[in-house]
Amino acid sequence: MLLLGALALGFALGADKQRSKKPDAPAPSSNVWYAQRIMGGDTPIRVEQLWSKGRKFRSETVVAGYPVVTLVSGEFYYVIDPVRMTGLAVRRSSAALQADRAKAAERPFGTEGDQLAASGAEKVRSDSLGGQPCQVYRLTDERGRQEVWISDGALRLPLRIDAIDRSSGSHVRTDYVGWLQGDLDLPDAYFEPDPRVQLERLEYDEYVKRSAAGPVGPAPVLFRDLLHGK
Repeated sequence: MLLLGALALGFALGADKQRSKKPDAPAPSSNVWYAQRIMGGDTPIRVEQLWSKGRKFRSETVVAGYPVVTLVSGEFYYVIDPVRMTGLAVRRSSAALQADRAKAAERPFGTEGDQLAASGAEKVRSDSLGGQPCQVYRLTDERGRQEVWISDGALRLPLRIDAIDRSSGSHVRTDYVGWLQGDLDLPDAYFEPDPRVQLERLEYDEYVKRSAAGPVGPAPVLFRDLLHGK
């Protein structure tokens, strides 16, 4: 796991801070992103490594010690069990593909702040998280309460999401513990499934119909907006 070791050592940087580089060094590709996030509270601890290149996306998620890989590339959303080398390939909805075209310059993850603002969240205070100045936004509605800490600066990166579900009373907190923009040379193949993985392929409507009756594939869809476009 040399890549993850390098990330842990080299990517512990403050959100929105500029990385130093030699004057003759090539500029990093701004459409490549990495982040790590940890989810906990009234839910099993979930640790995720997240990468994107343009609208291509990869997640390596570990829940209770078991890994799940999510890939989003072009028309397909993949859920893969890397232990058993099985997976599900679902053709993405037209709404998700339209979002790709409309948001081609935006990263496909870490958009919680924008989503909450679009839903009517209000700024409640200025704060600091891990030494990073940020603004805290809150949305309270019939579903419960959500707060998101967003970094100061033009990038407005989410640093923490704190959510309480009104019906169940459950409390879940998600922390982004590292952000990197650029400086990663990721080939397109990194966002495609290993050819050894045995994939079941479904059209979107078939997946929606089957999932209404019970679980489909090796693991749940964790990034629903990238499949459904909502």
